[in-house]
Amino acid sequence: MDAILYQPQWRVIDQTTLGPSFEAKQSFAIDDALCYSVGSGNSSCAARTWVHHDTIILGIQDTKLPHLKDGLDYLASQGYHYVVRNSGGLAVVLDEGVLNISLIFPEKNRRISIDQGYEAMVSLIDKMLEPYHLKIEAREIIGSYCPGRYDLSVNGKKFAGISQRRLRRGVAVQIYICVDGSGSQRAALIGEFYKRSLQGEKTHFEYPVIQPETMASLSELTGKPLDVGKVMMLFYQTLQSSSQVIPSQLTLEEVKRFEESYERMIDRNEKAFSF
Repeated sequence: MDAILYQPQWRVIDQTTLGPSFEAKQSFAIDDALCYSVGSGNSSCAARTWVHHDTIILGIQDTKLPHLKDGLDYLASQGYHYVVRNSGGLAVVLDEGVLNISLIFPEKNRRISIDQGYEAMVSLIDKMLEPYHLKIEAREIIGSYCPGRYDLSVNGKKFAGISQRRLRRGVAVQIYICVDGSGSQRAALIGEFYKRSLQGEKTHFEYPVIQPETMASLSELTGKPLDVGKVMMLFYQTLQSSSQVIPSQLTLEEVKRFEESYERMIDRNEKAFSF
C-alpha cells in the first residue's frame, strides 16, 4: 500500500448505519472537525466511513447553473435531498448503495502533496478489492458525473470518485464508492438534473455531458452480490493488515468544532438556495 497509509494507528469512526436522519451537511462538518483535530496533533490519523440516503451532493460550480431551481425541483420530485459541499467538484449521487470513506492525515511535520493524497486512497481501494481481481484504472472518465483525474474505473466504467479537503494542517481525502445498485441510473439522474438546470444555455464553466453507460457499481462490475457491509469488512481487514485499528467517536472538543462547522454549512446552503 501507499506509504502514508502505513500508520501506527488508525482511529476509525463508522457512521454507515445512522440511517436517513443523518444528513450530508453533518458529514462535511464532521470531516472539518477531524481535520482540525488530526492537523493539530490532538488525534492520530482518522478514517471515517459514512452512508447518506437519497442525497445529491452539489459542488460550488453547480450553484451557478442558470436554471438551478428547475434542476433542484426535478431532484426533489425524484425523492432526493440536495446539499452544496464546502469544497470543489460537481454533483454526485449518494444513497444506501454508496459507501463513502474519508482518510484524514496531518501535515504538521511534513507536507502531503495533492497527488500523494489521491494515490493513498487509490492504493487503499486497490488493496481492498484484491479478492475480486479487478484491473482498476485511475483516470478521468469522460461522460461520468463529477469527472476528475482520479476517477476509479474498470473497463472504462467508473465506480468511484475522489476529492480532497485541506484545513488547518489536516488533509481529508474523500471517496464515494458505488457498491451496488445501477451506476447508469444514478448517472441518468444527474444528466437530467444538468439538462433542466442548463436548458441549452451556454455557460463560461463547462458542465459534464453525462453518458449513463460510462458508470457502473461494483456489483455490476464483479457480477457478485456486494453490499456496503461486505465492502466495510474489506476496509477493516485492509487497515488491520498494517496498522492498529481503534473504533472511535468524536471527542468533546471535536463535537464543539463540529457544531461550529455545521452552522457554517447551514449558512452556506441557505445562501446557495435562496431564490
